[in-house]
Amino acid sequence: MGTDLAEASPSARKILELGSGILPPDFSSILRSGPEETLTRTTYCQPALYLHGLALLAVLKEKKPDLTFAATAGLSLGEFTAHAAGGTFSLGDGLRLVARRGVLMDEACTQRQGAMIALLGADETLAAKVAAAAGWEVANLNGGGQVVLSGPAEKLEAAQAAAKEAGVKRAIPLKVAGAYHSSLMLPAKEGLAEAIAKTSLKMPAVPVLSNFLGRPASSEAEIRSSLLDQVTGTVRWEACLKDLSGRGVTKLIELGPGAVLAGLAKKIVPDLPCASAGTLAELEKVIHEL
Repeated sequence: MGTDLAEASPSARKILELGSGILPPDFSSILRSGPEETLTRTTYCQPALYLHGLALLAVLKEKKPDLTFAATAGLSLGEFTAHAAGGTFSLGDGLRLVARRGVLMDEACTQRQGAMIALLGADETLAAKVAAAAGWEVANLNGGGQVVLSGPAEKLEAAQAAAKEAGVKRAIPLKVAGAYHSSLMLPAKEGLAEAIAKTSLKMPAVPVLSNFLGRPASSEAEIRSSLLDQVTGTVRWEACLKDLSGRGVTKLIELGPGAVLAGLAKKIVPDLPCASAGTLAELEKVIHEL
């Protein structure tokens, strides 16, 4: 993950090596070579996604120095990457926050076993009904008929049964370590509050969309509170994309592995094209299109 970027760009390599002294000693080798089950652990996965996204942005800027962007956004952990890209805090300070967030969320997962399911063909009202019936919570309003619920693992079957009874098209259990964006993450939120309070930040150079608010935060205090609130609160990704569209944005670029966000954008804002790049080859294709 990111090896092709490091080999092609000194700037990308420098970013991917930021974890020295902050992340576990084996982080760099896990990032390059796996194994996947270690890389996908919260304590590794969150810093990996953060650094990888910023490394892609560094290469994009190198290869297209005239590039300017009107706003940034990221889903869940990606909101921290978006803030770093927008200049809210330094890359190093952002990595410290992300590393702390990953450790705290991992600890919260071990304290209380949680689970998540994706409801396909559901809106917020229907999803809230299912969540209430099962004792779960609405975690993500992803848009395009996709809503994610979080809750106690022992109530997973109850949540699936409630979804079926409510007429939800499909209810798919997600392969995750815990019930993210729910009250089960409260210990992580409480721990992260201290780290965010100690982090120096400023208003970003461009609007950065808040997951929890569904719009950009309007002050430094609101940035701090919204980054905390998204740990236990609902991610309003559909609202974020609609906000971007309403700002007159004409193109989106997804920097990270896979193309999940591009797929959601196609459903939510079909007139707003979204290109995806997670590797050097994919990034060069996007640059050519630009």
